[in-house]
Amino acid sequence: MDECGRYRHGVTGNRSPDVSVVILTMGNRPAQLRAAVDSALRQDGVKVEVVVVANGAPAELGIPADKRVQVVVSRDNLGIPGGRNLGAAAAGATVIAFLDDDARLSGPGTLTASVRALAAEPHLGVVALRIVDEDGGTARRHVPRIGARSAERSGPATAFLGGAAVIRRAAFERVGGYAGDFHYAMEETDLALRLVDDGWTIRYDSTPAVIHPLTDPSRHAEATTRTMRNRVWLAYRNLPAPLAVVYVANWLVISALRRPHQLIELLGAIRDGWRTRPAGQRAPIRWGTVVQLTRLGRPPIV
Repeated sequence: MDECGRYRHGVTGNRSPDVSVVILTMGNRPAQLRAAVDSALRQDGVKVEVVVVANGAPAELGIPADKRVQVVVSRDNLGIPGGRNLGAAAAGATVIAFLDDDARLSGPGTLTASVRALAAEPHLGVVALRIVDEDGGTARRHVPRIGARSAERSGPATAFLGGAAVIRRAAFERVGGYAGDFHYAMEETDLALRLVDDGWTIRYDSTPAVIHPLTDPSRHAEATTRTMRNRVWLAYRNLPAPLAVVYVANWLVISALRRPHQLIELLGAIRDGWRTRPAGQRAPIRWGTVVQLTRLGRPPIV
C-alpha cells in the first residue's frame, strides 16, 4: 500500500485505459464484489482498469490478483459520493464508469457503446445505463425520467443512477464531482443539475447494461428523512429561490402522501436541512437551464 492508502495488484501497461470502472464497497458483499469486478474485467473492445474503493472497509477484499485492478482504501466511511470521488481521483482513464458492488455488467460489450458515444459527441457528459433485475425487468425508479416513458426507449435525460453511469472525466471534474456532504441520497441529481447547467448532456441508453437485484430504498431506516434533508440541500445549492421553495414543498407533499405516518419526521428533516445547509455552496442554475430541463420533461420543481 502506498502513502495515498492505495495498493495495486499490478500495472495497466504503457497504454492508458479507455475506461476506469469504479466500484465502491464496504467489504460486506465479497461474492457480489468479485462478480462485479469480473464483469468489468471481461469487457471486450475497450481497455479497462478497475478501481475498487474500500470505503471504511479492510484493504484485503478477497479480489483475485489482476494487473488491471487497484484498491483505494479509506479507513473512514466517506459515504457514497465521497467514496466515488475518491475512486474517480485514482482513475487513470478519461471515461469513468460507476458500478455498485452488488451489481454486474450484463455482457462483455456493455461499455464499448458508451465509450464510443462519448468519443463521438463532445458535449455528451453522461451515459445513463439501463438497470435490470435477474428476471430482465427494470424498476420504474431505475428509469431516470419522469412519467410513463418506457425503459426500452433511449434518448435525452436529465438524471442518471449513480451505480450505473458512464461519465466523461472532464465533465465530472469541471463541476467538482459529487457533493461529498450528502453521504447518500440525491447526490446524483445534484451532480446532474450542475452538469446540465455547465452545458453537458445526459443520454439514457435502454440496452440492458447493469444487472442489479431488486431492492427497496426504504430498507435503510433513515432513507426517507435523509432524502428529504438532502432535497433541501440540493434546492439551496442549485435552484433559483422561487423554484427552491416550490421544489421542497412539492416533495414534502409527495413524501407525506407516500408515508403519512412520517409527516412530523419529514418536517423535521426540512428544518434540519435548512439549519445545516452547506454554507458558501449556493450557485443557482441559470433560467435557461430551467427551460432546458422543462423541455426535456423534468422541470426542476419535481
